[in-house]
Amino acid sequence: MTIGQLMEASAQALEAAGVSFGHGTTNAWDEAAWLVLWRLGLPLDSELDGPHGVAERVVDAADADQVRTLVQQRIDSRKPAAYLTGEAWLQGVPFHVDERCIVPRSLIGELLAAGVLDTWMPQDAQRLLDLCTGGGSLAILAAMAWPQLQVDAADISVDALAVARINLQRHGLEARVRLCQGDGLAAAQGVYDMILCNPPYVNSASMAQLPAEYRAEPELALAGGADGMDFVRRLLRDAGDRLQPHGALVLEIGHERAFFEAAFPGLPALWLETSAGADQVCLLGRDALLALPTT
Repeated sequence: MTIGQLMEASAQALEAAGVSFGHGTTNAWDEAAWLVLWRLGLPLDSELDGPHGVAERVVDAADADQVRTLVQQRIDSRKPAAYLTGEAWLQGVPFHVDERCIVPRSLIGELLAAGVLDTWMPQDAQRLLDLCTGGGSLAILAAMAWPQLQVDAADISVDALAVARINLQRHGLEARVRLCQGDGLAAAQGVYDMILCNPPYVNSASMAQLPAEYRAEPELALAGGADGMDFVRRLLRDAGDRLQPHGALVLEIGHERAFFEAAFPGLPALWLETSAGADQVCLLGRDALLALPTT
């Protein structure tokens, strides 16, 4: 059997089993390619076709069996593939991941990699906060995007911060990214030029309908209460006091824009274009945050 045939058979098995995607891939073929290449010890960006492609490479019986076992584990456990491989990629950067944190997939990563947020980052900026950092992926991407910044990476979860520490060591950023443990902005230290936050925002009705792959992730990082805005309300109430006069909060709220606008009517939010559209990540200036009612 060739690698290409093994990928095709794996994709068919995943499709037939009805697994859910969204943790680094969006379809059965890409997920199968990931699992097959990883299990065979090949780079995930391996060329499949062409003179240097791997698709026609023959796989021995023992290796093929290992791939089938991994694919079956993905089907039986309904865990995201990243939990099985111990690695995920965001904007081409590899991160260690395990069940102590959610799989990195924030759309804010796109904005960092594309330089979209540079407009709101002054040249003399010094400090950035990544709130709800999880495994630290956004903090690390921000540190890479803006080498002049000191970055605080905060989370309530001690377990998630342990994963973040692994990733800081992996990318040699221990000196520039400080891990802070605490509930919301209680973990923040001082004021910042920018705050990034991919908070728990899934409303309770949606939480009840999540596929098993999402329920395998820490609920603490996903569930946002009845309308998904429990954490966001606390954050917006206090974020203005944690920003420099020119500062901004970059907030991801996924598919919850309707609930967000119902909770904060009239709030002047700038919605940013991402691969998922222009209604999932917004930017809020300090003045707008300070003008919000405090009750």
